[in-house]
Amino acid sequence: MSRITFALAKGRLAKKTLEILEKINIRPLDLTDDSRKLVFNSSDDKYTFFLAKPSDVPTYVDYGVADIGIVGLDTILEEGRDLYECLDLNVGKCKMCIAAYPKKRDLILGNEWIKVATKYPNIASKYFESKNRKVEIIKLNGSVELGPIVGLSDCIVDIVESGKTLKENGLEVIEEICDLSARVIVNKVSIKTKYEEISKILKGMEAP
Repeated sequence: MSRITFALAKGRLAKKTLEILEKINIRPLDLTDDSRKLVFNSSDDKYTFFLAKPSDVPTYVDYGVADIGIVGLDTILEEGRDLYECLDLNVGKCKMCIAAYPKKRDLILGNEWIKVATKYPNIASKYFESKNRKVEIIKLNGSVELGPIVGLSDCIVDIVESGKTLKENGLEVIEEICDLSARVIVNKVSIKTKYEEISKILKGMEAP
């Protein structure tokens, strides 16, 4: 059997992913929330796992360093890497949305030029282009909600889960762009050279 390498996104998603893998008897040794290690082997020594920043997971899979990656659809769409998106795990569900002050609704939905603050410039650009709307995309790395508050932008494009942060800052969802959840991605060469092993893993992860 060929060794399979997983790239896992750090954070809450890693914990949920490990619970799913546990159900199909794939268990990394010593991988805990407080571990400082980055690379782990499975208890049966058939698998290798490494933890990475979510935005780096598609890169590792694209270059074949990892056979399988597990990361949010937002990251997959933003990075735009050449890989196979094979499975929706139906965890980490949320939405990519346009949000703004209620008084800005008509402006955002109209045809006037607007400024958009976001951590996801590629997703935002493609969406507004598809709607033939004229926008300036402003890339931010921190709390994008600050953009409209200080007058940097007319609206934001960001992930919305409960909507609590928006509400606390006087913002509301103006438009939904897409549904998001955790996905399993696979390297295009690996799916051919390790087809049997990877197919078995995907089938196990898909099972209820």
